[in-house]
Amino acid sequence: MWQLPAHFQREQLQLEAAGIVSWEQLAVLLDADLRRLGRRGGASEARLTKLRGQARLVVEVGLEPPEAALLLYAGIANRAGLAAADPHRLLVQMGRLQRSLTGMAAPMLDLTTLQSWIQRARRRPTN
Repeated sequence: MWQLPAHFQREQLQLEAAGIVSWEQLAVLLDADLRRLGRRGGASEARLTKLRGQARLVVEVGLEPPEAALLLYAGIANRAGLAAADPHRLLVQMGRLQRSLTGMAAPMLDLTTLQSWIQRARRRPTN
């Protein structure tokens, strides 16, 4: 069973009410689908769009949901953006972001991990 972050509880309820219960289902939603869901109340279209971006990184690149969320907060919104990223620049950006969001409690990302993500994004075919 998929689980969205707690601050997306309204969105999860809205998506599940519409029969969307996985990252794969969320990743393929169209903009019109998100608008329709947003108009039903509870969930905003903008927040649903962010979740779809996270879902696409999870599905298309094979990232874990927290990794995909961190990339989104760093401005990487899709597989193509990750594939084109400079690993050194991304490391600096992600390090600052990770420290501001989690402090020093969580282990920091390293260059090898980011390079691996970028390589996976480059290898995956565009849908």
